[in-house]
Amino acid sequence: MKHSIVVLGAGYAGAFAAGNLARRLSSSDVEITVVNAVPDFVERMRLHQLAAGQDLPVRSLADVFAGTGVRLRVARVTSIDPERRTVAVTGEDGEDGEDELGYDTLLHALGSSVAHHGVPGAAEYAFDVTGRASALRLRERLSALGEGGTVLVVGEGLTGIETATELAESRPDLSVALAARGEPGAWLSVKGRRHLRRAFERLGVTVHEHTGIAAVEPARAIATDGRSLAADVTVWAAGFAVYSLAAAGGLEVAENGRIVVDRTMRSVSHPDVYAAGDSAHAIGDNGRPLPMSCASAGFTNMQATAAIIARLTGGEVPLTGLKYYGNHISLGRRDAIFQMVDGEVRAASWYLGGRTAARLKAGVLSGAGWGIAHPTFGMPKRRRRLAGTPVAAVVPVAS
Repeated sequence: MKHSIVVLGAGYAGAFAAGNLARRLSSSDVEITVVNAVPDFVERMRLHQLAAGQDLPVRSLADVFAGTGVRLRVARVTSIDPERRTVAVTGEDGEDGEDELGYDTLLHALGSSVAHHGVPGAAEYAFDVTGRASALRLRERLSALGEGGTVLVVGEGLTGIETATELAESRPDLSVALAARGEPGAWLSVKGRRHLRRAFERLGVTVHEHTGIAAVEPARAIATDGRSLAADVTVWAAGFAVYSLAAAGGLEVAENGRIVVDRTMRSVSHPDVYAAGDSAHAIGDNGRPLPMSCASAGFTNMQATAAIIARLTGGEVPLTGLKYYGNHISLGRRDAIFQMVDGEVRAASWYLGGRTAARLKAGVLSGAGWGIAHPTFGMPKRRRRLAGTPVAAVVPVAS
């Protein structure tokens, strides 16, 4: 019987991992199934562009995995039972009923969704850009706004900054504001923060610093100090939360619900389960948890797949790098900031900004999309066979 590997989620982490496993493991020994709630790959890092009215390429996962041997199951995961090594799934609309998939090895890469933090009205009235469907809803709502319409983006992190600047550049007829609990880009270098402020001024984005949001209503947001901020549309970009499936299934999770893993991305409570991307509570080379980001998805999926392959084929588990290098922030289509950080995740004095940084980020995004769309690129002529009885390989101590 073939060893069953089930990958939950086909975002940046899950899709790359599935393609990597298919490239390197023999299909005679392994059966790989990817479960994803939607039939297409979603370029989450570009959803603010989609919301702003730009068209993005649609990559069908069926086409992506065609010829790889990877089985695609378009379904929503409803529960995980790591004791029985099963996953319950149902069709997106729930009409197909619930089905159960068994696995020998599970890679959890379901990612994250918007976190409303219990703010009244945020879930009911605010829009977000954490999924293709939600970004399209925002796009439709914005298209109905006439000149002078007001948009309030809540959140001073990367998503909030990118969304506010993208909307302001694409829709100069709108009044775009950003509500920030502190200073937007406070983690940037002095020159980086100066560049960001100039970008806000150039695009006409009004910044409300040190402004928490206590409630969201249909046409305004209420700040924690009682001020009323006009908003025909409120976009919630104040953080992300992982799904509760791992915790509900009994996997050991951190306080924020992310799966606690060892250095090889293996669950510390269930050795048949690995995690990658936003789902993983992984400790980076600096001793700190990796942030939820596309870069972290890349690091963790490479480590997880390397560990799975080594353990199944009886090899030594290699340790891939888990060093966070910096932030790359889009400021519309013609401007961006690339901020390097040191080993303590403090901003280095050097940063790259302007059109060069924008072209660099466009190249990174295009490269990631191309890699997803071509999972068989570099397919080895001889893929590795499984050991007779897969065993846990010895993990070397990092130097």
